[in-house]
Amino acid sequence: MTQKPAVLIDPHFRRMEEIFSSADLRRLRELADVRWGRDEPMPLEQARRELTEAVAVVCSSWRYGDVLTHAGTPNLRAIIDVGGSFPVGLDYGRCFDRRIRVLTAAPAFGRQVAEMALAMALAATRDVAAGDRAMREGKERWLHAGNEGTFLLFGKRAGMIGYGSLARALRPLLGPFSCSLHVYDPWLAPGYLRSLGLEPLGLEALLETSDVIFVLSAPTIENRALLSRERLVRIRPSAVLVLMSRAYVVDFDALTEMVMAGRFKAAIDVFPREPLPLDHPIRRAPGAVLSAHRAGSVREGLWDIGRMVVDDLESIVLGLPPQQLQVAQPELVGRQVPGSAES
Repeated sequence: MTQKPAVLIDPHFRRMEEIFSSADLRRLRELADVRWGRDEPMPLEQARRELTEAVAVVCSSWRYGDVLTHAGTPNLRAIIDVGGSFPVGLDYGRCFDRRIRVLTAAPAFGRQVAEMALAMALAATRDVAAGDRAMREGKERWLHAGNEGTFLLFGKRAGMIGYGSLARALRPLLGPFSCSLHVYDPWLAPGYLRSLGLEPLGLEALLETSDVIFVLSAPTIENRALLSRERLVRIRPSAVLVLMSRAYVVDFDALTEMVMAGRFKAAIDVFPREPLPLDHPIRRAPGAVLSAHRAGSVREGLWDIGRMVVDDLESIVLGLPPQQLQVAQPELVGRQVPGSAES
C-alpha cells in the first residue's frame, strides 16, 4: 500500500467542522495522513516536528517560526492559510526560492460575499430597509410616494473598485440586470480587463459616472483611505456605494458625514472598528443599509474553504499546480497589508 503524504492541519481560530463538510473531511482523510486535525492550536514543538515530514500545512496564521530550511522541511510544497489572508511572519522569499506555494482561502468567500453585496445593493437602491422600518412604525408612504429616491438596478452603470475574487463572483449575479460594468484595479492591466469584457476606468471617472459603486478591493500599502473625502464628493447624488471588502480603503468619517447629509446612499458590511460603537452616527443615517460584517460567515459558504483546500491538496499531491485558492505572487505579496489578501 502506498503511504499517504503527511499534511499538517492546524486551522485554529477556525474549527474543523466550520470549514470542512463531512464529505470533504472524508476526502481529506482518504487523500492524506492528517497530522493533528483538531480545533485547538497544535502545540508548537509538536507542529515543528510534524513539519519535518509534511507535504503541506493548513493553518490560519504562520506561528511556527523559522523552520523553512531545506533540512527542516524537506518535503514541504504548500502553506495554505484558511483565515482568508496571506500569513504574517512568513519568509516569502525563502518560499519562492524553494518553490513552496503560499495560498490563501480568500476566494472561498467569493460566493457568499457576492450574494450579500447584491442583496445590499438592492436594499439600498429600493429603500427596502427604510420601507420596512416605516411600516413597523406606521409611517409608511404607499405606491409612488414610497418610491421617491429609489431606482432600478436594471441597465445601470455598475462600478467595481477592485477585481479580485469578490468581484469575479459578483459579476455573474449582475448579469441578469444588464448592467454596464466598469472596473478600477491598478493591479490588472487595462488590456486584460478588456479581454474579460470589462471597461477599465480611472477611479475619479468611475465615481463620477456609476449608479452603484461596489468597493471590493483588499487593503494594500497603496490604498489606505483610497476613497478620500476629495474623491467621495465626486459620487453622484443619486448613487449607492456598497462597501464590502474593508473599511481601510475609505475615509470612513467623511463617508459617514456625506451619508448623514443625504449626499448619496451607502450599504456597509465592514467598519473601521468592530463591533461598531453604539453611538457611532452611521447607525442613525437614514440613507444607510448596515450589516454587522455578516457577508462572509454563512455556514454552508464557509464549507467552500474546505472544498477548495482539499481540491488543491489533490493537485499538490499529484505534483500539479493548485487551481482553486489564491496563490501569493512575488510582485504583489509585499504590497499587501499584513494579514490581508485580495478577496
